[in-house]
Amino acid sequence: MQIVRQGDECPRPGAGAAVTIGAYDGVHRGHQAVIATVRRLAAERSLDTAVVTFDRHPAAVVRPESAPKLLTDLDQKLELLGATGVDHAVVVHFDAARSEESAEDFVREVLVDCLNAKLVVVGSDFHFGHGRKGNVALLTEMGADLGFDVLGLDLVGVDGRPTDDEAARVSSTAIRRWLTAGDLADANAALGRTHEVRGVVVHGEELGRRLGYPTANLEIPDDILLPADGIYAGWYDRPDGSSWPAALSLGRRPTVHDDQPFSLLEAHLLDFDGDLYGERAAVHFVGRIRGEERFDSLDALADQIALDCDAARSMLGEIVPPR
Repeated sequence: MQIVRQGDECPRPGAGAAVTIGAYDGVHRGHQAVIATVRRLAAERSLDTAVVTFDRHPAAVVRPESAPKLLTDLDQKLELLGATGVDHAVVVHFDAARSEESAEDFVREVLVDCLNAKLVVVGSDFHFGHGRKGNVALLTEMGADLGFDVLGLDLVGVDGRPTDDEAARVSSTAIRRWLTAGDLADANAALGRTHEVRGVVVHGEELGRRLGYPTANLEIPDDILLPADGIYAGWYDRPDGSSWPAALSLGRRPTVHDDQPFSLLEAHLLDFDGDLYGERAAVHFVGRIRGEERFDSLDALADQIALDCDAARSMLGEIVPPR
């Protein structure tokens, strides 16, 4: 997949392109269904395929006070888009100036001039441009003049098929809601994979080591969404390409802190002995074991950690790691 960023030369395929546009946060099953349609129709018309997305969520610029936490960072999003088989990903730099751009100017600059769009496929509720004035109707009207067709698709369920059941529809908003509620099963089903976060291993208080269960403390960017506090089974991906089964603790550690103001993600790698400090790692949330609890003593906490590790080992036993 060719990645086109601001300042790069636009691909502008000679035969034209089938294009889809959106934040594509999570590249979930709904996104995958749209891209599959783009690829199928492009093959029928001998067109290139392209995804137009943004280097940050537009809401982070337009309404930062209520911008959603992200399901994927930009690098992860581009990796997932690349895995769908599209030819081009155009990453639009979204800033205050871009937020003031009219929908019409965006269509001419990005879809027509940069990508030579012949087909545009978006969700039926898609909006873009200043004041969110761009929609399927505007695209259809402009396409009639500028030489591209438009297809608006309804939201789909986890099976990738359109559904009238609003509660079953896959969207980034729904996935965020499920993760925040601790409903990892529904979130992962909608994503079509395990929820993944990436961060750097930093030094902590070494409480886990003192209890006999050393952990990697991961510093996750503030704009990335973590699931609800609790204990999870998951995989820990190291920079060397290896994946390790892990018991994951996410929370404010009420047994040792009365008022810790933030949630800390700690990963205890099962059957691992080594130094992880400073490495950039990825953690995959596979299954939820229990909620976070306060224990009467550190001994009671250590006993529960042993049970959590057994539960994680059992849950991950027959699951193939992500790499």
